[in-house]
Amino acid sequence: MYVIRDVQKSDLRGLKKLAHELDTVNLPNDERMLSSAIEKSCRSFHGQQRDPFKREYLFVLEDVRTERVVGTSLIIAQHGTRDAPHIFFDVYEKEHYSASVDKHVKHRVLSIGYNFDGPTEIGGLVVDPQFRGQGKPGKQLSYVRFLFIAMHRARFCERILVELLPRLEEDGRSPLWEALGRKFTSLSYQEADRLSRENKEFIQQLFPPGEIYATLFSQKIQDAIGEVGPETAGAKNMLTRIGFRYDERIDPFDGGPHYSAPTEKIEPIRRYRRAKLSATPLVDDGDTQLEDLLVSVERSTGRNRFRGVRTSCTFRDAEVQLPQEAIDVLEAKPGERLHTIPFET
Repeated sequence: MYVIRDVQKSDLRGLKKLAHELDTVNLPNDERMLSSAIEKSCRSFHGQQRDPFKREYLFVLEDVRTERVVGTSLIIAQHGTRDAPHIFFDVYEKEHYSASVDKHVKHRVLSIGYNFDGPTEIGGLVVDPQFRGQGKPGKQLSYVRFLFIAMHRARFCERILVELLPRLEEDGRSPLWEALGRKFTSLSYQEADRLSRENKEFIQQLFPPGEIYATLFSQKIQDAIGEVGPETAGAKNMLTRIGFRYDERIDPFDGGPHYSAPTEKIEPIRRYRRAKLSATPLVDDGDTQLEDLLVSVERSTGRNRFRGVRTSCTFRDAEVQLPQEAIDVLEAKPGERLHTIPFET
């Protein structure tokens, strides 16, 4: 069993180990960046960052048996402000016709855009490869963000965005960046991505402001625009099942597609429920109809402000029964308010 909780400063060592093994865009092997992310998350969960739309919430997935951090996920309350705009390429078609030669052609076009009042973004999803598929840890980390947003609707925007990773080269390079971004910035994909986390001015100043015809790229790059990589296909399918749709926009660095949905129409958020913990633990007798849920408890003080677990349960009026193991993992008390969303496999 896993527990999903808010990151603590004491998690730095575990995150460094995970980042050292993976060194992904979502979890860079950089102690300063990891420390900054942890600090920002702690301030957000504790309410020390007063503007809710400047908060970033970092969740960690911990193996209860070993107390090892095996994954992360993130909510950025608002991605796209005057200081740090949300930047993207709009993707659309343009048609041209020449009467003199009777030729009609269609071109896919990229046009850079900026959003200064952006949506909430979910991202940062990382799972240790050794634990993938064991109890669906990736889906738990993904869904916990919907649960937390449902618990605190006023802290988040009316639309939720997710930027999916495309197919990258074996060495981590982005074909689109090599064909486009590097030529205008003289930066590698990794350098530009890390720089953009703190400074987006260079994109606005160095990228071309007009339309870029994708026809100029190789067929391989054209085919990849808006497509996800093989490791991201499962996440795309899950997101589309619960209400997300392709925005006809891509990331200007790697060409990964942007998917979004109205917050209120996302299926797990729509089916959010609250109930008090029953004093009687759930015992599966084979006759009781059980639900597979993601369940959380939240407190204003203590070691963790947030703790969540995937578990079977059953509702009885205004109460919910959980197995004793789940109660222990949540460190919950009878009568305490619990928050739930369905976890459908």
